[in-house]
Amino acid sequence: MSTRTDVSRLLRRATFGPRAADVDAAERVGLAATLTALLDPPGVDPGAARTPVPVLPPGAEKKDKDAVRQTVAWWLDRMAAAEHSATEKLVLFWHGHWATSVKKVGPALMLRQHATLRAHARGDFRDLARAMVTDPALLYWLDGQQNTRKAPNENLARELMELFTLGVGHYTEDDVQAGARALTGWKIDRNSGDVSLNPNQHDTSPVTILGRTRAFTAESYVDLLVDQPACGQHLAERVGKFYGATPSPGTDIRALLASAWTHLADDHVKSPVDWLVGACRQLGVRPGALKGNPLAALGQVPFAPPNVGGWPTGAAWLTTSAAQARLQVAAQLAEAADLATLDGLPPGQRPDALARTLVVDAWSDRTRAALAEVAGNPRRLVTTALASPEYVTS
Repeated sequence: MSTRTDVSRLLRRATFGPRAADVDAAERVGLAATLTALLDPPGVDPGAARTPVPVLPPGAEKKDKDAVRQTVAWWLDRMAAAEHSATEKLVLFWHGHWATSVKKVGPALMLRQHATLRAHARGDFRDLARAMVTDPALLYWLDGQQNTRKAPNENLARELMELFTLGVGHYTEDDVQAGARALTGWKIDRNSGDVSLNPNQHDTSPVTILGRTRAFTAESYVDLLVDQPACGQHLAERVGKFYGATPSPGTDIRALLASAWTHLADDHVKSPVDWLVGACRQLGVRPGALKGNPLAALGQVPFAPPNVGGWPTGAAWLTTSAAQARLQVAAQLAEAADLATLDGLPPGQRPDALARTLVVDAWSDRTRAALAEVAGNPRRLVTTALASPEYVTS
């Protein structure tokens, strides 16, 4: 029989910032029904509908700082507003997996890639990989448009195997070189963002990849990679690190999520986006209401991963500088939140009430003592709670 602790942990891992009412509802229907609802959400999301995709000025490029800020702010607001929060978190996972940065490709192509990730987020990985190998943002990011029959560029083929499908140790340098030839000839129209294959620049000669010899296309190359057992294992490892879980290998995304969400580890460190968006949802704060760019200080700005490998996970976020940054942003969140309900309670009741709001199962003795010291000041109480080990982990 599932307990409140079981359903709250599932919601903390699968979504951004579950609220007390979400946990109440999940506790009533049970763990199995909650998992099914997360895996198969209804088609209409009222919160997402209230945060439509921004319409950027024609030709908005990476130098258009206003368009870049608008794009980042839009997704953060959507993460906080969406009712189907598991979908937003899943799209963030895929963004980190196929890590591409607005700093090189510009906001217009990033929004186009975002739509592709969202469209294929829960289906078969084969369909997602086929779409991404000719995605204009990823092509431009990895110099795929420079990959021609006479001058093959190996960047996309290398990362396709190393980071996106197989993982290190499951291919050779010869496979990379042959894979690059399979991806030759794709061009991007920078005005429209459309991608097309230039037959004169595509290498149609047979090549050998992973022991298979044929005249590969981009699609047949992807199919070969996805068919490798290493692909399902690599995806399970990436999904597991993101959600703090140990899923069974596979390329059916829904099955991967179901496995991950039923095999959760005891503790998992929240990423900065998870931490910030979750706090905004639980405290009723719109991310855009915060001053400056808090995620820049925290080290994880959506649409701007540090490199093609994406962001780190787990304990990498538990540095001294990260703790100081979290404390500063926590103070901003506490200042922006409506704490009237908390303020109306006696100080002695406030820590437990706040634990319910923040969906913390229980405070440790050390944290409870620290909260008791500041319970007379609701804003200091919230700031301290948001920076606590119990809230930083899920």
